[in-house]
Amino acid sequence: MYKFILGIVAFYLTKSIGLGFLGFIIGGFIDKTQSNNGNSGENQGTGFQYRGASSKFDFQTMLMALSAAVMKADGKVLKAELDFVKAFFTNQFGNKFTPEHLKSLKSYIDSGQIPMQEICSEIRLKLPIEIRVQLLHYLFGIAKSDGNVSQSEMIVIERIASQLGVTAVEFDSVKNMFYRNVDSDYKILGIDASASDEEVKKAYRKMAITYHPDKVAQMGEEYQKGAKEKFQKIQDAYETLKKRRGFK
Repeated sequence: MYKFILGIVAFYLTKSIGLGFLGFIIGGFIDKTQSNNGNSGENQGTGFQYRGASSKFDFQTMLMALSAAVMKADGKVLKAELDFVKAFFTNQFGNKFTPEHLKSLKSYIDSGQIPMQEICSEIRLKLPIEIRVQLLHYLFGIAKSDGNVSQSEMIVIERIASQLGVTAVEFDSVKNMFYRNVDSDYKILGIDASASDEEVKKAYRKMAITYHPDKVAQMGEEYQKGAKEKFQKIQDAYETLKKRRGFK
């Protein structure tokens, strides 16, 4: 139930297929967690738990920790960033988002003690790569909420991406949706501006095959939406380069 509610709400409010897709996945995780808790009768409402650790963290708290890492990356926590996080969590989690989660966010920001490696390792273990890539959309949304993604924020998100097992090409593809410059279209295709026309064509064909929506056709409509959005970005980048360079 939650996966459909959160997916629809996130898409309606943000008009982003990527965040709508993330809402669907998070809701699915909540549904699954509740089902598992109901079957086992243990760990009610705890969500994720680090293996071998006495502390327990639900998924909301884990996202708060990653959010805090991005928010404090440039040395200042802005109201726009806090508003973005609060709106996202309110829309995504509803009554599952409590004052305790905001307290954990403040604690992570104030103390600077963020177990990023542990959290990213747990998320990497629990969630497939498609969803880990979508989490980067959310983190870039925080950084972009004040109108600019700083270099320090970029470094932190890139570190999180690496710890989540997201490849450099996948990271650059998401980054250049938020951090546009003259080289963005090249980066989306995974090449440098010094590439020849033939290398541009070859890179496009490779990316088009790798990220074609048919690759996730068996995974359901929501996965396909995310894949189509990424595929469209690849096509747009290639068409822009074709016009800029004047080749067919």
